[in-house]
Amino acid sequence: MTPTDGFWQDRRVFVTGCTGLVGAWTVRALLGHGAHVVGLVRDQVPGSELVRGGLIDRIDVVRGDVADAALLERALAEYEIQTVIHLAAQTIVGIANRSPLSTFETNVRGTWCLLEAARRCGHDPDVVVASSDKAYGEQAQLPYTEGAPLQGRHPYDVSKSCADLLALTYAHTYRMPVCVTRCGNFYGGGDLNWNRIVPGTIRSVLRGRRPLIRSDGTFVRDYFYVKDGAAAYLHLAECMARRLEVHGHAFNFSTEVRVTALEMVERILRLMGSALAPDVRGEATNEIKRQYLSAEKAHRVLGWSPRYGLDEALAETVAWYREYFAAPARPLAA
Repeated sequence: MTPTDGFWQDRRVFVTGCTGLVGAWTVRALLGHGAHVVGLVRDQVPGSELVRGGLIDRIDVVRGDVADAALLERALAEYEIQTVIHLAAQTIVGIANRSPLSTFETNVRGTWCLLEAARRCGHDPDVVVASSDKAYGEQAQLPYTEGAPLQGRHPYDVSKSCADLLALTYAHTYRMPVCVTRCGNFYGGGDLNWNRIVPGTIRSVLRGRRPLIRSDGTFVRDYFYVKDGAAAYLHLAECMARRLEVHGHAFNFSTEVRVTALEMVERILRLMGSALAPDVRGEATNEIKRQYLSAEKAHRVLGWSPRYGLDEALAETVAWYREYFAAPARPLAA
């Protein structure tokens, strides 16, 4: 599952959302293969793996917002970008419920601005657009396959359905080299959104507090390790450059391991040797009870498979946060 020797060497890659969880690890993977990375950065995030790991000093940085169409077109043209990996998004369901307009601005407008910039920049870069399993909305048939309709109902889900459809519109109407990824719930070192179950649980244990579960604990999700996610994006982008027949397709990426929120918390507690009991609140709203993906198409068409098992990935994740919170040079996050 490693990229073909030399493919990424000096390849000019534009990454949006590079201070986020997936973005930072995708940048790390690209740099490891010799790519010339240009990253779009909106906010200064000192705790991001991009900054903490020194990656930001190894890339060209374009400062600005993903909804700034003129900025995106300039960046893609002037840096002569060959591959775009579009990861910028507002990713928190609770924030989308409270602030739908900012979520739509980033997730929907940001996607059409990026796609239009790629169409107009003059050299047809390959574009990977990160959608989500949430784009499917609630489905009667599980696991989700790529043929299922996109039918989000709540703000975050709708924003991903819209972005996903926009990406496929540009592929089919303008014959642009665009593909869409649909992944489950990402986790891994560097996620500073503490209301997510994995970093929130680890932080609680390290501080001696009971981990919080906002739902009733029975919600089922696909949990996808960020290193597998970064590798999947690179693998798909390389397939796009070499195989025109994959253009215009969406691909689910998943380990196909189905875990409830309570089971995920209990695995983390065991790995950390903690006897703390979860605080199960049952307060989650506008969230789908059961979501999980089939990755059969990615296995069959792309020859992709994940590298990490759940416990191995969680152990690496716990180790990252132990180091993060033990670091003396910076204050603990609030």
